[in-house]
Amino acid sequence: MDSETSVRGGQDAATHAAREVIELLEVLWSRGRDTAPTAPVSSSQLRVLYVLDGAQGINLRTLGECLGSAPSSVSRMCDRLHALGFIERSLSSASRRELELRLSSRGKNYLNELRARRESALLDAISAMRPTERSALVRGLSGFQRVMEDTAPGRPPTRDGTAESA
Repeated sequence: MDSETSVRGGQDAATHAAREVIELLEVLWSRGRDTAPTAPVSSSQLRVLYVLDGAQGINLRTLGECLGSAPSSVSRMCDRLHALGFIERSLSSASRRELELRLSSRGKNYLNELRARRESALLDAISAMRPTERSALVRGLSGFQRVMEDTAPGRPPTRDGTAESA
């Protein structure tokens, strides 16, 4: 077997594995939504809550950049979340023309409860796995995380063509 055939075989195996992972993640995502539904917020609105949980006091422009969304979409999502009582808006101390966004206590409670339900469901599933399966899961996810971090945009490539670690 020449090196080109070996490379092609490796790419075919990687493509097959990627397809399997995508299909498994779709099934798991669907089951996760059934186990711990996010109602009354959509998945996009949930992303807003997660960003605000980690960056209290940001403005709409910065939130839009974090989400990769248009300002009008972000504004509508924030209007809906504000109406639900999940976020608070206040005038910025730095600029009177900007609003600062924060999670309200209701928004924090919602996220805490959602995380607790998801953690409980995940713990039940992981507890039912055999120890060797749990170890394989940790190794596989750790390897996946390493590769994703090593190939992150903006990382300078190393001599072997991969991105350099920090």
